[in-house]
Amino acid sequence: MSIQEQIKEYVSGQPEPKRNDMQNLHQRILNLSPGSKLWFLDGKDSNNKTVSNPNIGYGVQTIKYADGKTRDFYQIGLSANTTGISVYILGIVDKKYLAQTYGKKLGKASVTGYCIKFKTLKDINIEVLEAAIQYGFEVTAC
Repeated sequence: MSIQEQIKEYVSGQPEPKRNDMQNLHQRILNLSPGSKLWFLDGKDSNNKTVSNPNIGYGVQTIKYADGKTRDFYQIGLSANTTGISVYILGIVDKKYLAQTYGKKLGKASVTGYCIKFKTLKDINIEVLEAAIQYGFEVTAC
């Protein structure tokens, strides 16, 4: 199954209104970074044990680990969670930046160092979320 097919299956398997919100966000992220690499992580480790929620990834950045090893990974992640949707903006060095810059303007969302979590799109300011995602693409570009 192609990555696009995995993403479509994952999103279509979500209950409404989450399904519609995720389709909307998926298209918005693609519009912000047309042609960016798509990823799909099913949330399982090498032993087929579930270790996280499935994630749709967008873009590519090189992550450098403390031991000097590197690997490519996505810049922006999108995932359904038990209470709503999470958007991950990975690779930001300043862990207070998202909350300080976008937190108060987002609406009903919780913001950590790299994650913006909300129940539905109607609870947040989508333009502010798009600005945070765009920032993530720019700051972590290879």
